[in-house]
Amino acid sequence: QVQVVESGGGLVQAGGSLRLSCATSGRTFSGYNMAWFRQSPGKEREFVSCIRWNRNTTYYSDSVKGRFTISRDNAKNTVYLQMNSLTPEDTAVYYCAASQNYYSSLPLFYNFWGQGTQVTVSS
Repeated sequence: QVQVVESGGGLVQAGGSLRLSCATSGRTFSGYNMAWFRQSPGKEREFVSCIRWNRNTTYYSDSVKGRFTISRDNAKNTVYLQMNSLTPEDTAVYYCAASQNYYSSLPLFYNFWGQGTQVTVSS
């Protein structure tokens, strides 16, 4: 079992930056592929980014590529999402997820999820 807790959300003006953190506990974090998803009211959960357990591969959705950066510190059992040049369209609840067996942009392949952290970008 892996426990996942997101933090770092908040209110920011358009063009600003935020860094989200995702702390995990339980089984060996370094063996898990990690991902960030987001969900806005009335919309389906949307893939944002993922990173392999060994950090050598990352993947981004087109909507955040070039603005967001995912990283992880296996010594701290933490994954990060640095978000720059934020726009109101980035407003959502951001979720961190873990998968031991899959590296995917699809939510169904992740079996451990956090409760989410709200990001609100004002215009």
